[in-house]
Amino acid sequence: MAKDAESVVDLKTLKGQTEPTFRVTAPEIENILYEPFPVLDHGFIRVVDYMGDDSSIVQAARISYGKGTKKVNEDRGLIRYLMRHRHTTPFEMCEIKLHVKLPLFVSREWLRHRTASINEYSGRYSILGKEFYIPQRNQLGKQSQTNRQGRGDLLNDEEANRVLEILKSDAHQVYEHYEEMLNADQEGNVLDANREGLTRELARMNLTLNYYTEWYWKIDLHNLMHFLSLRADDHAQYEIRAYAYVILDILKRWVPLTYEAFMDYRFKSAYLSKAGLEVVKRMLKGQEVQAQDVGLSPREWRELMAQLEIEDGEKQQKKRA
Repeated sequence: MAKDAESVVDLKTLKGQTEPTFRVTAPEIENILYEPFPVLDHGFIRVVDYMGDDSSIVQAARISYGKGTKKVNEDRGLIRYLMRHRHTTPFEMCEIKLHVKLPLFVSREWLRHRTASINEYSGRYSILGKEFYIPQRNQLGKQSQTNRQGRGDLLNDEEANRVLEILKSDAHQVYEHYEEMLNADQEGNVLDANREGLTRELARMNLTLNYYTEWYWKIDLHNLMHFLSLRADDHAQYEIRAYAYVILDILKRWVPLTYEAFMDYRFKSAYLSKAGLEVVKRMLKGQEVQAQDVGLSPREWRELMAQLEIEDGEKQQKKRA
């Protein structure tokens, strides 16, 4: 994999260029184009290109009846209306392209979002670099007893030290074997003139999932917000959440009105089922209501109580008893 100095464009040269344009631009994004935002130990995100801004969403929504650009407060109201009522197509008129460097195991989660265009660094064409992710000690958790795909309490110092030792030694060893099979180092230099190296497409297969890859990722705004609603959530894996937080900041710079609406109606909100809404209505009327009254399962009831920040109904019954 190319080193950062080789893979990063010449920012000074680019920022010294000025070209006239008639297209919509977002000043806050223009200011950070190509700038790398560090993530984890070796990763980064940078904005490569984008199309549209808040006004593009408004324009798309109003095109059906020929309204032009209105005041900012009216644009804000329309964007919030669109977000609130899930009118998604106007948000699809904006797109962004990001250059992302991330560990392989994170990329495999990321790829589950199939609504983007991706072009990844090729381990068949180039030699992968010796960069791998090692978690911070405060991220070394045990398997959660309540969440099959989550972390529980932290490992003790002895166990954490052993895990870190294993991760580092394994990563170094498999890369040495990778170079041995290639008969080349990461710069492409031949190691032994008397040997023939294995093809790159096969030599890469024993690398561990904490090695870094890079890609260009292009996605429209609607699907980007869906990605963020899942991956910036507290229940998401820490490593992909770290990338999502950086993208949230980029979103705020790019489309601030949309970001505000997203945080209010999607990210910092909760969806209630028909039964859940009925529970809230009854509670507001001062009525006692239980899960079985509205056909909610015990798990649905617990989740609803957590959303409303109300003690679980079973605990309330025990207190009354």
